[in-house]
Amino acid sequence: MQKGSLNKVQLIGHLGADPESRFTTSGSAVTNFNLATNESWRSTEGETKEKTEWHRVVLFGKMAETAAEFMKKGQLVYIEGRLQTRSWEDKDKVKRYTTEILCDNFTMLGRKSDDSGSSSSTKPSEQDDDLPF
Repeated sequence: MQKGSLNKVQLIGHLGADPESRFTTSGSAVTNFNLATNESWRSTEGETKEKTEWHRVVLFGKMAETAAEFMKKGQLVYIEGRLQTRSWEDKDKVKRYTTEILCDNFTMLGRKSDDSGSSSSTKPSEQDDDLPF
């Protein structure tokens, strides 16, 4: 790390879809998913405003395999990693950019309520109702 420099991201959010997994030609696992973080505030008129920010997350190796196997859409996850921007040319020779979070560590914090295997009659949390998907 260069002196006076830090590239660190910590997020807690919900998966927008099930993770997508693939393998490189050398056999290493790569998993991607989108993570939604939400914020809300009161406007000067007193009404509640909400905003969802989407983050593209990339995992490699054994961690990628674990995420692909156990993470599901809607699940609450803590991730930490670093930002990386990469570029490529599309089929029309237009240069494209994407900024991703290269995940160094994650913790599955919870699962979205699943009634299929549950015998309890718990009411879904209000937090699940705020999901944008």
